[in-house]
Amino acid sequence: MSEPTPAKPQPEGRAGYKAFRTIPTRWMDNDAYGHVNNVVYYSWFDTAVNAHLIERGVLDIHRGETIGLVIETQCNYFASVEFPQVVEAGLRVAKIGKSSVRYEVGLFLLGEALTAAKGHFVHVYVDRATRRPAELPAPLKKVLEALQ
Repeated sequence: MSEPTPAKPQPEGRAGYKAFRTIPTRWMDNDAYGHVNNVVYYSWFDTAVNAHLIERGVLDIHRGETIGLVIETQCNYFASVEFPQVVEAGLRVAKIGKSSVRYEVGLFLLGEALTAAKGHFVHVYVDRATRRPAELPAPLKKVLEALQ
């Protein structure tokens, strides 16, 4: 018996996201087809998550003992984005594990109600020196819980 076909991904509204970051597109983001290249979207995901954590004092990219490594990422695209538009990245946390977190990011064109793209990535937090999984530090976990 075959598995049921999963539902086609659909754009989402802003209400499901807990924090937002405005990100301007750049001239270099456009590709030969006149829209932002797909790899840029993943950069926006990284920017939304890591800037949020840095601003809340729970991620020290230079000296922190625990760092997050991306082990999984995915994105669905619904509307074209191009320079010189502005993107608003909505952020939420879907799952918190012992040493891992699934972040979900919705990318909205400035002022638009529905996502132009949405996706996720999973960080596994590891000891910087050994690269072995490390339990989420309590301050980080508190910030993550606020995004659920």
